[in-house]
Amino acid sequence: MCGIAGIVQTRPDGVVDNATIHRMCQAIVHRGPDDEGIFVKAGVGLGMRRLSIIDVAGGHQPVFNEDKTIWVVFNGEIYNFPELRSELEKRGHRFYTHTDTEVIVHLYEDLGADCVNKLRGMFAFALYDERLRKLLMARDRFGKKPLHYALAGERLLFGSEIKAILAVAPELAEVNNEALLQYMYFGYVPDPLTAFLPIQKLPPGHLLEFWAGGLRVRQYWDLPQYSTHQPSTEEECLEELEHRLADAVKIRLISDVPLGALLSGGTDSSTVVALMARASSRPVKTFSIGFSHDDFNEAHYARIVAKHFGTDHHELVLEPNVVETVEKLTGLLEEPFGDSSMLPTYYVSRMAREHVTVALSGDGGDEIFAGYDRYGIHLRRQIFERIPRWIWRLYREQVYPWLPHDMRGKKFSYNVSLPWRERYVDGISFVPSFERDLPLWSDEFRETLKGIGNPEEVMYRYFDQAPARDPVSQMLYVDTKTYLAADILAKVDRMSMATSLEVRVPILDHLFVEWATALPPEWKLHGRVQKYILRKLAERVGVPREVLYRPKQGFALPLVHWMRNELKDLIITVLLDPKTMQRGYFNPVGVRRLLDEHFRGRRNHSGRIWRLLMFELWHRNYLERIPKSIPGMELNHLADVTGTLE
Repeated sequence: MCGIAGIVQTRPDGVVDNATIHRMCQAIVHRGPDDEGIFVKAGVGLGMRRLSIIDVAGGHQPVFNEDKTIWVVFNGEIYNFPELRSELEKRGHRFYTHTDTEVIVHLYEDLGADCVNKLRGMFAFALYDERLRKLLMARDRFGKKPLHYALAGERLLFGSEIKAILAVAPELAEVNNEALLQYMYFGYVPDPLTAFLPIQKLPPGHLLEFWAGGLRVRQYWDLPQYSTHQPSTEEECLEELEHRLADAVKIRLISDVPLGALLSGGTDSSTVVALMARASSRPVKTFSIGFSHDDFNEAHYARIVAKHFGTDHHELVLEPNVVETVEKLTGLLEEPFGDSSMLPTYYVSRMAREHVTVALSGDGGDEIFAGYDRYGIHLRRQIFERIPRWIWRLYREQVYPWLPHDMRGKKFSYNVSLPWRERYVDGISFVPSFERDLPLWSDEFRETLKGIGNPEEVMYRYFDQAPARDPVSQMLYVDTKTYLAADILAKVDRMSMATSLEVRVPILDHLFVEWATALPPEWKLHGRVQKYILRKLAERVGVPREVLYRPKQGFALPLVHWMRNELKDLIITVLLDPKTMQRGYFNPVGVRRLLDEHFRGRRNHSGRIWRLLMFELWHRNYLERIPKSIPGMELNHLADVTGTLE
């Protein structure tokens, strides 16, 4: 696991020096504390920071081919590299390391850009071909590893994190209002946009080619057609599911450093731990966290699983310094990011890193096997489509606007009035509901947004592209392309890398997912049972039923409590600061009303307030302080402010 960065000029006489690439690498040193490698030649600079996992002693990057005309920097793990290496050696290729990185350069020699199709794993890499004067970059199929780039004049800059690019080109920190609008709608910025207009994310399953004549981005992989395979019996389905997932887990146990698992006590992570225990010759190291608030403490279920499978279990019940952690983590995020579960993800990663360097997780199960409540909810709400659309349209236009702001069921009534696709997107969007009831945007910001299209179009575009006919499969496809990549996996990568921990995700093995995608929706959402066949597999491999059949929590945390206690002063200080209001994004009256309702206990606005707080802290970290913070990106103390809550 590493962080990569670099610059490629279109002209060989372009200037790229070691010091510049070193500055880019220093901005992401947390991703790879063990080693730094730099290659600079004729207008090209490649750099990396390494977290040593495989071939600890000999895996120094950049890695090159036999005649040193092809160079690569690589972030991730290629799990099928032993088989690939054997095939390449039979074809006459000579290896000088034992690392998985080296198979990429030799595959490229044989296959060119199509080499990515042979890779099984998580990866983001940049490969430079000196003979063709061409850069190839690629990102894994689901976006487990990040990769950003910017075309600035006659040079292309890239990095695992945006801060690597801004370290040498702070002038690229130009606000992207379209991306900010998407953040306000969804709580994250979907690919390929970033919060900075000149900087893009390379989307999952895509590659980029850059040469003197231009730049091309193209897709090399997508999810296959849904619902094409109907198992003859449940037993047949379970046998195949167990075989494929066990294989995905087993190949992720390859490591030259200590390895464990993040155990939340849910179906997905418990199943992964069960399969790890079966494949391991010694007790699996497992890690879980809990909170002192019982409503948010899943540690009990993690203990049950750990005891059942005889793991070497580590548990930490947190009484965290929330303010300090929020300040630290928002300094690491180059974009506004509204998923508050980044806090427990960071805490459990930090604890695990004290014992291991690699950990497996259960991420991806919800998007592949229909684990979210919203899938069933939106299916059941299809009953309202029996009412003619013109009646619902009349309701939205003539009745809804006159309903009281705090009327019970108001949001529900609007949502069920929409056609099903719009209803689903409205349900996962934060802005439409609260902008209808409690406007928070300023008139100035609304004016700025007039030239920007509907941010929900990104969701509708994926609905149109979905290789599926039934509603459940279409929703799964949309979430896999958006929420999974830009929220869940981005969160796991940033928070684990902040502690120099590598996290591997066996449920998102692409061969396993291709098989699971082909299953009809009833194997995933069976009546009201979510993740039906995965739960059955969990039972089959020994996960206790009391863990499997309970309300879903995910990585829950006592956000409401924190908002009204530990975080209250920070929220008031930051959000009511005259500086915040003068930026022109928010309506001061709406923000004060939102905080007043929340702190008086009249309504729970914790999610909305959190997203506003993350937005303003991002603005302070990356727009006010970039020139004097990079490299290092230290988060300075928040400015003293005078705003108070009336």
